[in-house]
Amino acid sequence: MQFWQAVQSFFQSVWDTMVGVVKSFGLNDLLDILLVTFLIYKAIQIIRETRAAQLIKGILLLCVAWVLAQMLNLRTITLLLQGVFSWGIIAVIVLFQPELRRTLERVGRTKVGKLNIFSSQSEDEKQLHDWEHAIDTIASAAETLSMTKTGALIVFERQSRLGEQIDTGVEINAEISQELIGNIFFKNSPLHDGAMIIRDARILAASCFLPKPQKEELIARELGSRHRAAIGMSENSDAIILVVSEETGAISIAENGVLTRNYNKETLAKYLKDKIIPHKPEEKRERKLWRVKKK
Repeated sequence: MQFWQAVQSFFQSVWDTMVGVVKSFGLNDLLDILLVTFLIYKAIQIIRETRAAQLIKGILLLCVAWVLAQMLNLRTITLLLQGVFSWGIIAVIVLFQPELRRTLERVGRTKVGKLNIFSSQSEDEKQLHDWEHAIDTIASAAETLSMTKTGALIVFERQSRLGEQIDTGVEINAEISQELIGNIFFKNSPLHDGAMIIRDARILAASCFLPKPQKEELIARELGSRHRAAIGMSENSDAIILVVSEETGAISIAENGVLTRNYNKETLAKYLKDKIIPHKPEEKRERKLWRVKKK
């Protein structure tokens, strides 16, 4: 009898709260609800492919248990769960630091950050030309490396800065050329092992170490260390990673933790241009209001 009274009292309080909210509902409340809904939706999108997805399920189960304990007036369980919630926040921050860091990085990768209101049309055109030339050169170099079965690992930096990886390698800061790429990945070169990092259509560094993948045991055994490093880097950033296999000569791309294979010169160049070139011609027309044109 006491149980049903507690249940009835709980739902009555919930109903009274809902009635009060509806009576005082306004435009600000609607905006508030829409924003919260959007944030929850984006949060689910970000965490559903990470270890944190299982963590969220566990937290929800604990919340349900806490509500039931409150309804049934189970004081010991309630106090215990409150303690879990208090200390659990610290444990979550410690255990899931990589996931939290990646989440904050993704939040920072907004399209607003890509708009430069002080950029001129000529600067945009130069940047576009530099990237097109760089990608065509890299695609040609990848084809040559593939034919000679020379292993290569090339990282294209995007919004996520790769300072930690750059610090592990040798700074180059040179224009992209097939000859330089070939010399860096030549089998007897001291820079052969490790990754080349491309920033702003230039070779910024070489022989860089990349992070390991989150679930290395789930990766196919035939994939070598370069492919695993590429997957790991793509899981930890928004970078695009190009891999040339030393065993088969196959050209692959890693992005968002997914490896796609069997590219040739043409398909590789098209993919990279679609993904990396900052502003295509049709996008420039949409951004005219944001530009300060040179006269």
